[in-house]
Amino acid sequence: MAAPQPSEPDPASPALGRSLLWPVAAVVLGFLLVYNSFDASAGVQPAPAVVSLPAAPASPAPSASGSTGPRELPPSYPERISIKSIAVDAPFTPLSIGSSGQLEAPPSNDANLVGWFKNGATPGERGTSVVAGHVDTKTGPAVFLLLSTLKAGNTVDITREDGVVATFEVDSVETFSKADFPSKRVYADNGTAQLRLITCGGVYDKKKKDYEDNVVVFAHLASTKSP
Repeated sequence: MAAPQPSEPDPASPALGRSLLWPVAAVVLGFLLVYNSFDASAGVQPAPAVVSLPAAPASPAPSASGSTGPRELPPSYPERISIKSIAVDAPFTPLSIGSSGQLEAPPSNDANLVGWFKNGATPGERGTSVVAGHVDTKTGPAVFLLLSTLKAGNTVDITREDGVVATFEVDSVETFSKADFPSKRVYADNGTAQLRLITCGGVYDKKKKDYEDNVVVFAHLASTKSP
């Protein structure tokens, strides 16, 4: 739903400037990504970028005592993700490990959809919960278009099937080559509830029809809110 237009906007207002910044940035970045995804020699658009994860995330280990921070939650499937700082509001679909040993990407026919590794930790549960989404598809920009712009301290809200909202705080955002992906570091269980958001990034290889890198957001459970 569109926000109401102010009757007399102040052109010098910082709030107004910030409100206009993300839509403009999204359009510009989306154009660049889609433009760079075209193979000029063939004149056709390539297959959708795949969220390539070289190794399967590990299942959560048994709970350990003495952990700090918010109390971990019992298992419950995620239903919706909200990242206000980059205007993300999307539903979930479960993901499995494919025959190649890699995590399957979310369906490419819905640009506003994220996937969750269903055999791993659920968001808020002890362990590392893995969420993947496309940066773009054949039709244009997708749900994690601006994922790489997140900063430490930004928050990610995940609404679960049990009605609990698990809020995660971003620790860092890093880019890794798909050819040398640090699976152990990304998926490690450090004894607390962790979240990893993953999408494609870096240079688009027109021959391979895939991006060379993965963007990974590292985040930890900061708070929970019951219905």
